[in-house]
Amino acid sequence: MSTVVLLLITGLGLGALYFLVASGLSLIYGLMGVLNFAHGSFLTLGAFMGWEVARRMGDGSWFTLVVSLLVGAVVGAVFAAATEFFLIRRLYDRHIEQVLVTVGLALATVALFEGIWGTDQIYVNGPAWLDGTTKVLGANIPNNRFLLILCAVLVLVGIVLFLKYTRYGLIIRAGVENRSMVTALGIDVRRAFTLVFAIGGAAAGLGGVLASHYTGYVSPHLGGSLLIFAFIVTVIGGLGSLTGAAIASVIVAVLQQFANFYFDGTGDFVVVLLLAVVLLVRPRGLMGVKA
Repeated sequence: MSTVVLLLITGLGLGALYFLVASGLSLIYGLMGVLNFAHGSFLTLGAFMGWEVARRMGDGSWFTLVVSLLVGAVVGAVFAAATEFFLIRRLYDRHIEQVLVTVGLALATVALFEGIWGTDQIYVNGPAWLDGTTKVLGANIPNNRFLLILCAVLVLVGIVLFLKYTRYGLIIRAGVENRSMVTALGIDVRRAFTLVFAIGGAAAGLGGVLASHYTGYVSPHLGGSLLIFAFIVTVIGGLGSLTGAAIASVIVAVLQQFANFYFDGTGDFVVVLLLAVVLLVRPRGLMGVKA
């Protein structure tokens, strides 16, 4: 019983991490139709900046962790907004060019990160509590999983409330439905779309700092490795569905944990098999809208 509880809760923690990355992908595609292959770079830069802040503050306190999380989110948001403003804005409805530009940006930023911080893994330190465990129904759960779950829930609730109950959220949703009408009302939709990128980048930057504490290190390839699973989650959940991304994140991560434990590390294979089944049986994903 304790093993099942351990796998379930650690799976939820891993799913929370996947969601933090996938939420930005799903949000950007769902509202703007942009497949952003450079999304992992937002995460990696956020992780490095969070580590730099923690290193300079010189302690492993909760205050340092909170500051590093905020810095990671802000850096991710700024980088994402700049990407939209300078690169993507001219490429709306030109999906091939979007893919080429964002893939090129992803490759270039990895090389840049390697040039600045090197190719080796850099180990991170946080509050001592994160390295400990808490017993739940007989299972010793790593505490960092609880932090991941809390942050993912806050991000999900925050994005939903923003889109439903704020003026800019209304502008964004209206601009997606009828951009010409919103522009005719004198509203600059381009600013709203840049804000969408910034929100997605902030979630990725936050996820980058949390990912560094989950793995225990930060490296130039951290975002790339997580981006693969984020895309899988986004496709399974339904491209553009934030709720679908949340549900798929949990399914994928829990399935991965159980398969790794009970079937000798075959978690990645089982996840890819699930992706293939979803694409064959329900191509639009669990919560995707039928075209």
